Amino acid sequence: MQLAATQYEAPFPPLESITRPTVETAAAAYYLNRKEQTLREWAMGRRDVPVKPIRINGRLAWPVAEIRKILGV
Repeated sequence: MQLAATQYEAPFPPLESITRPTVETAAAAYYLNRKEQTLREWAMGRRDVPVKPIRINGRLAWPVAEIRKILGV
C-alpha cells in the first residue's frame, strides 16, 4: 500500500525548526543522510570527519550548528 504525500510524516522535524543546541545520533544521521553506525564510527576519534559529537554522560550529542553548516542551511 502506497501512502499519499499528505499522509507521509517525516521521523524528525525539519532541521530549521530545531532550537536545541544538539540532537541525538538517530536525528543527526537522518539530517546528514547517513546510517547511525556511520556517525558512531565518526565519534570514535577519526580526524577527517565532517562533524564531531559532544559526549554527555556517555551519550553522543551532535551539534546542530555544525550540521547546519555542513548542509548549508
